[in-house]
Amino acid sequence: MASRPSATADRRARIEEMRRAEQARERRGRMLTIGISTVVVLGLVGFGTFVLMKKSDEQDAKDAAAKAPIAGEKSWDPKKLGRNHVQTAVKYEMEPPVGGDHNPVWMNCDGVVYDKKITNVNAVHSLEHGAVWVTYNKKASPADVKELAAKVGRTKYSLMSPVDDQAGAIMLSAWGKQVTVDGANDPRVDAFFTKYVNGPQTPEPGAACTGGLDASGKGGTGMGQ
Repeated sequence: MASRPSATADRRARIEEMRRAEQARERRGRMLTIGISTVVVLGLVGFGTFVLMKKSDEQDAKDAAAKAPIAGEKSWDPKKLGRNHVQTAVKYEMEPPVGGDHNPVWMNCDGVVYDKKITNVNAVHSLEHGAVWVTYNKKASPADVKELAAKVGRTKYSLMSPVDDQAGAIMLSAWGKQVTVDGANDPRVDAFFTKYVNGPQTPEPGAACTGGLDASGKGGTGMGQ
């Protein structure tokens, strides 16, 4: 009879020991889960910080590029460039023109490449809307023309056309801004696009680059301000 309480005590001791072991396993499991979660969270935070820093660095680089002067660039006082709408031809002081009185209808400039000469009075209206106009003459190499056409084709607020009587083989124009470049790979091409495609020089930022004249000279349902 004396062994019964002892056996009961032993069972209780084993049950308690099993309970403590189970509790220890649960604690280890919780700590492992917390540890893994912490590593994951820290990893996500670190990755997020990296992405944000990278975006910040990229934006800083773009801002720096937008502020940096472009070698050989010519500028005209925007206050002296007329913005009247006229139905007649306009004699501009530079070729291609970078601003001045212009036709009420713009040339389509949503990444459009024209293989024939376009009218200055309509192209100037495109510049007023924020477009960069790439022009070239017969001195430009076919390879450069092809590469620049591809760049214009994938860039909104840009257009391209031949201008036979311009001074440089390849020229880039924006409202009040112009530069002659050595070729399609000249770093000033990207710099000019970065700085002036719908840039701070634009008299009417965000205005339409579609709904104007097309290559055939047709269209022009839209009228600018």
